[in-house]
Amino acid sequence: MRWLNWFKRAVPGPAHLKTGLWGEAVAVKHLKRQGYRIVDTRVRVGRRDEIDIIAQRNEVLIFVEVKTRANERMGRPVAAVDRRKRDRLGRAAMRYMRSLRIQPPYFRFDVVEVIGSSGDRQPEVRHLENVFQLPKGMRVPW
Repeated sequence: MRWLNWFKRAVPGPAHLKTGLWGEAVAVKHLKRQGYRIVDTRVRVGRRDEIDIIAQRNEVLIFVEVKTRANERMGRPVAAVDRRKRDRLGRAAMRYMRSLRIQPPYFRFDVVEVIGSSGDRQPEVRHLENVFQLPKGMRVPW
């Protein structure tokens, strides 16, 4: 896992941002191993909204939120995807899909939990599929 050591040295900034970026890199690697095609990462949509990973498998476009924690003493990372976060992800996904030339027939929202830190050889990775639906009041743009 030399790339993790390189990553730790190469990414400047506060520790919590490094941890989040490291978790996203681990999640991308995990998804690729599972057969997902990574469409894009760290997609900014609007001023405040960001999608961590956009992936595709078959005809399904997948919006992935990555939650990284050193341990689970304070609970599961997926618990941090509260209503406000789901609303932001839903809004960002709708804006992103409006910008596409060809609309995907299916889409879903997944969460990837990464437990560990950049010094760990084998962080625990959990991919939770279809964690939530489009928030109430939001409609598909087509």
